[in-house]
Amino acid sequence: TQFDESDDKKKALELSLKDSQTAIDDMTGLLATLAEEISALEVGVKALDKSVAEATEQRRTENAEFKDLMSSDATAKEVLAWAKNRLNKFYNPKLFKAAPKRELSGGERITVSMGGTL
Repeated sequence: TQFDESDDKKKALELSLKDSQTAIDDMTGLLATLAEEISALEVGVKALDKSVAEATEQRRTENAEFKDLMSSDATAKEVLAWAKNRLNKFYNPKLFKAAPKRELSGGERITVSMGGTL
């Protein structure tokens, strides 16, 4: 009976050892799979970072171009308003808006009084 108990314990330990070895093999395979997935994700993150950097640079360039365009547009509007006012002076005097008179400085008053122009 003691031999039977020892034999049963031996078989149980062998079975437990086999189950543990199977679990270790499964976990090793899972670990390798997870390592591959992590590598793939790292590559994806690097590609995404590169894409974001390129998009940021493109947006900065487009923003600079837009600001330049808006500045040019505002300047063109001012020139058109000035030209329209000058045309109104000749063709439609009722709509002409004279430029506001400015206060002359002391030096400018002397120049004008001596017959000079500004």
